Formats: sequence, C-alpha cells, structure tokens
Amino acid sequence: MIVGLIVASEVGFWVMLLAGLCVRYVLRKPRVGAALLACVPLLDVVLLTATVVDLRRGAEPSTAHGLAAVYLGFSVAYGHYMINWADGRFAHRFAGGPPPVKPPKYGAARVRHEWRLWRMTLIAVAIAVTVLQVCVWLIGDGDRSEPMVGWQRQMGMIAGIHLLVAICYTVAPPKEKGGKKATGDRGRPRSLTKS
Repeated sequence: MIVGLIVASEVGFWVMLLAGLCVRYVLRKPRVGAALLACVPLLDVVLLTATVVDLRRGAEPSTAHGLAAVYLGFSVAYGHYMINWADGRFAHRFAGGPPPVKPPKYGAARVRHEWRLWRMTLIAVAIAVTVLQVCVWLIGDGDRSEPMVGWQRQMGMIAGIHLLVAICYTVAPPKEKGGKKATGDRGRPRSLTKS
C-alpha cells in the first residue's frame, strides 16, 4: 500500500505541476494555475498521513515506510526548486518569458550552486530523519523499528557524500575550457639585449 502511495505521490507531483503550469501559461489563467501549484504540497501531507495511520494500525514497519519519509524530505526540500525550474521553462515557451537561466558550470558561481544544492539535501535529510524518528517512537519497539533506523543511517551517508561533492567543487572549481587567453607578448621571443 505504501509503495503504491509513494508512486502515486510522485506521479501526482508531476501531474499537478504540469496542470498548474498549463493552466497558468497555456490557458492564460494565472490565479487558477497558482492555486493548482499551491496544492502540490498537499500530496506530501497525504503520504505522511497515510504512513502514520498505517503504522498506528499496527502494520509491520518496512523499508517502504522509511522510503515514504525519505520521499517526503526530498519533496519538501527540492520541491520549490523543481517548481521554479519548470515554471521558468513554461514561461519562456508559452508566455514569451526570458530564456531559463541554466545553473552555472564554472568557477565561484558553480561552487555557490553546489553549496546551495547541498543545503537543500541537508534540509531533506533533516526532515526525513525527523519523520523517521517519529515513526520509531510510534512503533515503540527497537527490533521492529530497524527499517527506520536503517534509513536514518543512509540519510547520514547521503548528506556526507553530497558534502564531499561540494567540498571537491570548492577545492577545485571547474574552469572553462579554452577560456580567455592571456594578452601580451606570450609566445613571442624576448629580445636578448644586454645592459
């Protein structure tokens, strides 16, 4: 049941997002479109409620229950970013908006972008770990709550790996290939005048 709800929530996210953007830009009804976009987080509430109710009814805790908490964390943390990403493309395609801004590829701008993504991952992990801990308390049995604890450990690993990625970009930011060449007399032989 929970796996089906996770799949339905993911499909629902994209359907509601697409519907909101189509109404907003294709049908030219920005208020109705905004209202549909505002309903996207309700899918997360439904998934969270169903997970908690399932556990409270005595369902055997499973990896799927933990996955629901992880999905919720990433959906909340990255949802606004994804909606803005899609909104920019729809505005450009259907409303004559400016071309969408692509994430930076090089230098300090790329480093800032990577740290921004890591902060979103950290928020996702914090939400997931908190919801998983609430599930552990609801279960009230250390052995039965192992799937939740296992997901908490995995969330810590995800945050750590993403932190390492951000650090790598900071230490060695990518540089544009074939960038601006230095001006001046490089490559020209120096005169061998004696003083």
